[in-house]
Amino acid sequence: MPPILRHLNHQPYADTWQAMQAFTQQRSTDTPDELWTVEHPPVYTLGLSGKREHLLNIGDIPVVHSDRGGQVTYHGPGQVVIYTLIDIKRLPINIRELVTLLENAMIAALADYGISAQARADAPGVYVQGKKIGSIGLRIKNHCSYHGLSLNNAMDLRPFTLINPCGYAGLAMTQLADLGVHVATAEAAALIIDKITPALQP
Repeated sequence: MPPILRHLNHQPYADTWQAMQAFTQQRSTDTPDELWTVEHPPVYTLGLSGKREHLLNIGDIPVVHSDRGGQVTYHGPGQVVIYTLIDIKRLPINIRELVTLLENAMIAALADYGISAQARADAPGVYVQGKKIGSIGLRIKNHCSYHGLSLNNAMDLRPFTLINPCGYAGLAMTQLADLGVHVATAEAAALIIDKITPALQP
């Protein structure tokens, strides 16, 4: 069964996070997987291993301590965010394979736009000419994932300069708009979902 798609439009990060937790807690072995697309107002999120020392000069942008994996990142308007609520035991895949699946989906979508991108073994995510364009942060509970991926489309990248993105000092970020690709965020999200969905068929 293909995953159910939910387009949440613009939603606060904390509200969406709580909804993911509730969905994951209540789901059964028969619950269909879901993919949620959303854009968030400006927010920094600290993962389970996140350290506040990576927040450098963040001003009045709020910080949320999240239960996803990874360090600190930024979400804001103009960024593709896809949350992957997947029963990985049913597929079956492990966490590393799910990360690779999401990386490959972003890389394939970028290739459709004529952009050559790569994953890095030492730092999960997707990179174009050494700059990060896509990030992944997941939480697994009872063999089910939530949280997911983000891809920078057409956003204000300056807030990334006020942190050590993903815990890496000086990590440069990029986005589709800076690479000459100008598309609606919903269109970019739909393309990535098209790359994810075939891999979610048990």
